[in-house]
Amino acid sequence: MHLPLFTGSLILSSAAGFAAAATAQSISRGNSVCSQIQSTISTQSAVYLPGQSEYDADQTHYFASSSQPALCTVEPGTPNDVSRILNVLVQQKVPFAIKGGGHTGGPGFSSTSGVLLSMNRLNTVQYHASSQTADVGVGLVWDDVYEQLQQFGVTVVGGRVSGIGVAGLTLGGGYSWLTNQYGLVVDNVVGFQVVLPNGNVVVANAQTASDLFFALKGGYNNFGVVTQITFKTYPIGQVWGGYMVVLDDQLNAVTAALNKYIANVKDPKAALIAAYTGVPGELLASIEMFYDGPTPPAGIFDDFLNLTSVQGSIGTRSFLELVQTPPSGQAAGPVTRGYYDTATIASPTGPIIDAIVNETTFWSTQLASSSAVELVYAVEIFLPNILQHAPEGSSAYPPTRSTQYLPLAMNFQYTSAGDDALIKGAMASSATQLGHVAAAQGQNTGAVPVYGNYATTQSFSAQRIFGANLGRLQSIKQKYDPSNVMGLTGGWKV
Repeated sequence: MHLPLFTGSLILSSAAGFAAAATAQSISRGNSVCSQIQSTISTQSAVYLPGQSEYDADQTHYFASSSQPALCTVEPGTPNDVSRILNVLVQQKVPFAIKGGGHTGGPGFSSTSGVLLSMNRLNTVQYHASSQTADVGVGLVWDDVYEQLQQFGVTVVGGRVSGIGVAGLTLGGGYSWLTNQYGLVVDNVVGFQVVLPNGNVVVANAQTASDLFFALKGGYNNFGVVTQITFKTYPIGQVWGGYMVVLDDQLNAVTAALNKYIANVKDPKAALIAAYTGVPGELLASIEMFYDGPTPPAGIFDDFLNLTSVQGSIGTRSFLELVQTPPSGQAAGPVTRGYYDTATIASPTGPIIDAIVNETTFWSTQLASSSAVELVYAVEIFLPNILQHAPEGSSAYPPTRSTQYLPLAMNFQYTSAGDDALIKGAMASSATQLGHVAAAQGQNTGAVPVYGNYATTQSFSAQRIFGANLGRLQSIKQKYDPSNVMGLTGGWKV
């Protein structure tokens, strides 16, 4: 039904008024912390309670298993309101979480039974041509950033698939299609705007609060609430790439092509992910390819392109279109549960890739009677020098830049909460087995840092993630958060 504009406006205005009144009444009857937050924030922010659609949207994560029922959700619209919210949480010692894109696979990493700060109102992108930088709100996903910047012919080093949040990827370190050329996501951060646990809003960069700047580059949510990140920008035009899916009769050919690619391709504009995948009843492989240019040189991807694809899309397109071309990877919609994990591997040798294929086959069979719908082992290929784009000791992650190591992304998806322990146990066991294979290849897996953004099913020590940086991070934590306010949040702690 279409209403006349004036009548419709009156109805919407009245509905909004009633909703606001109902919200205020509900909050006043609710728990004291949510009521107190509501009374202290400006009109640019909002509090939502269970039963409201905004609450449900704030709670939503990429995996349903990553969500928890919060007392209320809060959408801060300004850094000053974040400060006011923190003040209430500190006074009442209420657990809280900070959610950006919500793509984490770790329950409690961006969800809580306390108060959830959903940062979606911090959603602006401002490009500065003179400094070739962009100020980015932490409530955005990378799709939004790429879309806003493409009008200027530039982009930033960010997420590789659709729906990844700016905040989580950056604060964890971050790998990108552009990493071979420019380094990790954290290597391309110019500064952070952050609300400290004491409520002060500060800027951390190489000149001001440089210790905090170091800590935030891969140190997660241990030091305050980040509200804006300034990134270097780089020229970008049409790029080439996309994805293709092949069936199990070609897995050996995929592995042969992958080994050849690792040995021979040194072009920093090229990047590739090969994901060995188990789905009910079959095995397959998905290959995602990228080249920073409208056409790749002959020979780089030819062995993959010669395979018979049953699904996919490959061609010349914008960077945003390339990121949005592959399916999201969520196999069964918003009810899907899932985890990420990783194995400690220095480099993906032929025997390790063979072991990954074996693990895919084994666990697809072992979990056939469970609610598992997709088991993914993604082999991410980067050049050996990617960590040399920034100086040693310039960021919390990686803890050392003198040794090559590549993250292996494992992602198991399923539908039944009753299988939580089964799936977590299977992933941990598989990761351990792959670590044993790497060790048998002579790789010092005990010295390989864990990439925390992928490690959400195992109880790794902070030492395994932050390595020799841990002591420095703990000192910085004591300086900026002596009362351990950020200990009220989940995630990897120093």
